[in-house]
Amino acid sequence: MKRQSGILLHISSLPGPDGIGSMGKEAYQFADFLHAANMGIWQVLPMGPTGYAESPYQSTSIFAGNPMLISIDKLAENGWLDLADAERFVPADLNQVDFPSVQEYKWALLRKAFTASERKLKKAIRQFADENDWLRDFALFTAVKNHFDKAMWTKWPDRGIMMREPEAVAKYEKKLDKEIRFHMWCQYVFAQQWFALKEYCNGLGIKLFGDMPIYVAEDSADTWTKPEVFQLDKNRVPRRIAGVPPDYFSEDGQLWGNPLYRWSYLKTKGYDWWVKRMAHMGKMYDIIRVDHFIGFANYFSVAHGAPNARGGHWVIGPGEDLFKVLNKKLPGLDIVAEDLGAVNDRVREVIAFTGYPGMKVLSFAFGADDSNVHIPENIPENTAYYTGTHDNVTALSRVKECTKDELKSAQEITGFKTIDEAPWAFVKTVFESKARIAMASMQDVLGLDDWATMNRPGTIGGNWLWRMKPGAATPALARKLKKLNGECKRQMDEGDGK
Repeated sequence: MKRQSGILLHISSLPGPDGIGSMGKEAYQFADFLHAANMGIWQVLPMGPTGYAESPYQSTSIFAGNPMLISIDKLAENGWLDLADAERFVPADLNQVDFPSVQEYKWALLRKAFTASERKLKKAIRQFADENDWLRDFALFTAVKNHFDKAMWTKWPDRGIMMREPEAVAKYEKKLDKEIRFHMWCQYVFAQQWFALKEYCNGLGIKLFGDMPIYVAEDSADTWTKPEVFQLDKNRVPRRIAGVPPDYFSEDGQLWGNPLYRWSYLKTKGYDWWVKRMAHMGKMYDIIRVDHFIGFANYFSVAHGAPNARGGHWVIGPGEDLFKVLNKKLPGLDIVAEDLGAVNDRVREVIAFTGYPGMKVLSFAFGADDSNVHIPENIPENTAYYTGTHDNVTALSRVKECTKDELKSAQEITGFKTIDEAPWAFVKTVFESKARIAMASMQDVLGLDDWATMNRPGTIGGNWLWRMKPGAATPALARKLKKLNGECKRQMDEGDGK
């Protein structure tokens, strides 16, 4: 298979108007930049509506798109908005997303566009709903959640709708009809813009690389509509939750809070919930990164309400059994297994069975012995090799925080002499490796410092904010990347020129 390379950059991090990146002009310009750089892969983070602390890994739906990524300019081009310059939101800081301000501004404009266009789109939205059976439930969930001041669904004051009793569902479908129609409209518009962007990227020979969290948020339409899939009690509260034991990121481990699956129940149903989920991901993306893949082999289970993850324990997951079903029902999915963390023999066996590329991260390679799996010499060909992921500090920040021994190791491995040379040395080292897929974060390509770090695991607040400055993806940078790709014999697919 071809040696390829790509850039990790979430849609929200694109420059442009309205305080947050969108699927508008800047997304197409970035695709053009990737094409000019001979980069065949664009990796984005999860695209769903953000949940707690604006994390895309705590989304309110595994199927829905984030309306905040809808391009306002494209709505105006459709004739659904009349935008005066005075109406445009101008953020105080172009380098960060101010989520409260952006949400207030964009929701207001989305509602205006809905009012102007709903009648014309009524038939198309009905057909979209018929083709996506999750849509009506998600729209109802979102409408009811807003009705109850965004309270978590297990705390809704009306137990009837909390438990999805048919009479209560009918009552709120009638009561919140317009709000439900609005959220269905948002999802229709999101899909139209996303698949138009995907078609454009594919036409240039660029694959869109999506990110699928293994778990779903407790406060989501998924747990509300399918409580039987999860380890919940009679009041729909999780019995046990997901997390990870103490590690590099946190001495207390991490409490993710996501409800765990009832794998024995899912097996009796032929894993149909997972088949449906993966089919949707396969439609949205050309490549799917399955986050925390080790959870399929064995998962860390923590009692709900525990103060930290120290008291958790490992439980055997579905393993090969799940992937036998997925391979049979959804052949040809292009999946990358995020196998970082506590990798044991069972994890290795499951990954070997699937044949999926695993992941390695150059930022983890320094200061250890020669057996470190992240050192370039130890990277298998069937690997997606990263300078750093969204959960790592930038390469420049990583080098600045190195101990004396780690700094010496980093210099020996990547060849940089001065600190400022480190980010490009990271990119070059990853691209030169034998890994079939070489990935660099846009922050590392641009040589940015800690302020551009996307997420710090185990922390709340100040994450998922970074935005690229307008004009940062220059033609000169594209030429530099193209030259590196040529030297490393990395190629992009042939597009159809759309």
